[in-house]
Amino acid sequence: MNKMQKSSVNEIRERFQNDVERFSNLETGQVSVIDAAIALELGTEAAKRLVPQAKNLLDIGCGAGNWTLKMLRHIPDMNCTLLDISDAMLAKAFERVSGATSEKVNVIHSDIRSADLGEKKFDIIIAGASLHHLREDGEWEAVFEKLGKALVPGGCFVISDLVLQNSPVLTELTYQGWARYLEEAGGASFRDKILELSKKEDTPRPVNYLAMLLQKNGFTNIESLHKNMCFATLCAVKG
Repeated sequence: MNKMQKSSVNEIRERFQNDVERFSNLETGQVSVIDAAIALELGTEAAKRLVPQAKNLLDIGCGAGNWTLKMLRHIPDMNCTLLDISDAMLAKAFERVSGATSEKVNVIHSDIRSADLGEKKFDIIIAGASLHHLREDGEWEAVFEKLGKALVPGGCFVISDLVLQNSPVLTELTYQGWARYLEEAGGASFRDKILELSKKEDTPRPVNYLAMLLQKNGFTNIESLHKNMCFATLCAVKG
């Protein structure tokens, strides 16, 4: 799966540029993600309980802003920083989020790999279905180091994403479950489209790999909040 030629950042950007309206609705934008609504609700509630007085939020791969909007319903009036490779997505997210908070809304038009996030700036960082676009281990390691530095001590990082299993045999099992889910959600053509996109665009990692990177970068209280087939939601606190 990881050995084929993968889509470039520009190719992925172009796809999202042309799909803003669909991603503005959780029901349509995340229909390919098993338990998307449940996973984001759990991650949001966890962040609220871990950092109830949060003032500064970073949303990585924010898309049209759905998860940030959900966060603001739990923790009102945070300063929100929205990061995405698509300027069209950022424009939509900025419009929607600006109407939901009385505080500042900043946008970063960048890939997370090259973005300058600074240090000790954010109370909460969220990453929904975005980190699986990272490629080699070096990229994963550099990004997690960057995110660890960007959080204040006691800050919370929540990841909800596509994952692999440690065993290729079990990865095959969970992807078969995903295929059945996709066919039930949109038919065989929808199933084939999403699985082909995943082969071209995605290079996910197992949950324990993510946990290892979190621990390596000073995170504690690493929790697995939810997992169904090849999708998982984790949260961790910066020490």
